[in-house]
Amino acid sequence: MYSLEKTQDLIAEAVRNLKFNNEPAELYEPIHYVLSSGGKRIRPVMTVMSANLFTENIREVIKPALGLEIFHNFTLLHDDIMDEADLRRNLPTVHKKWDQNVAILSGDVMAILAYEYITSCSREKLPEVIRVFNTTARQVCEGQQYDMNFETKQRVTVEEYLKMIEMKTSVLLAGCMEIGAIIGGAGEKDAKLLSAFGRDIGMAFQIQDDLLDTFGDQEVFGKEIGGDIVANKKTYLLIKAMENANGEQRAALKKLFSEKPDNPEKKILATKEIFNEMKIEDMTRELALKYYKDANKSLEKVNVPEIKKEGLVHLANLLLSRNK
Repeated sequence: MYSLEKTQDLIAEAVRNLKFNNEPAELYEPIHYVLSSGGKRIRPVMTVMSANLFTENIREVIKPALGLEIFHNFTLLHDDIMDEADLRRNLPTVHKKWDQNVAILSGDVMAILAYEYITSCSREKLPEVIRVFNTTARQVCEGQQYDMNFETKQRVTVEEYLKMIEMKTSVLLAGCMEIGAIIGGAGEKDAKLLSAFGRDIGMAFQIQDDLLDTFGDQEVFGKEIGGDIVANKKTYLLIKAMENANGEQRAALKKLFSEKPDNPEKKILATKEIFNEMKIEDMTRELALKYYKDANKSLEKVNVPEIKKEGLVHLANLLLSRNK
């Protein structure tokens, strides 16, 4: 059984050894840049650890796990274009380092490469793996569209927001867990339980991500703090604040989020002051904790010895307590 640390090392080495075409350089250099820029590699690690619950022979799952990491980074590359983001992991985003057309085309190739790697599993497992991945990939795109719709929608409810992040973020972690379980030889019930574990961990992870965007440390977090506030994004923090605000607080928030500011820093500080008055940070942490607990309940039901689950429990604990 591989520990979390050993699995992380295995994936890090596999990512370093990825080799694609060298020509045309403008197409493939951004791909190497994106994949070598760091990141937590949560998705391929979860894929391998899920398979490892049911088999010690994890060779077959490595390439599909890498495919899921390539797909994830493809979505980030295109998301950064849509969000007009300047930084990713404390480095210039691809559309800033090169240009938007290069970023779009390199992202397209990453989507194709993802399929090549994900479909490298055995023939008997391939139909189910493809079914799960196709559903997952489609839902990720649907989630991104919901997120874009929120930019012009006047009112977004907590329920609508949670559905959006489930599709944009959580379903990919769920898909990683389910695909890993399928390749590892799990039965349908255990594969679905691991999918539920991944989904709820994904919810906790994204809610924590929203929290860190406002209350994190830029040097640690790797992205500009307050970016969601400056971009007028309807995160859980803002939606919850609007739901709970008194008249004065609601009016102040509406004014702050009515347009892009001349002084972004002033807007960030003013918004955080209102959030602090309402204890929004505490409410957000409580919701992340709820999903974390739900994830562990699903993991407890998976029919393998408890000792085999320790790596995933450790990973879940790290994700909830992270500051980056």
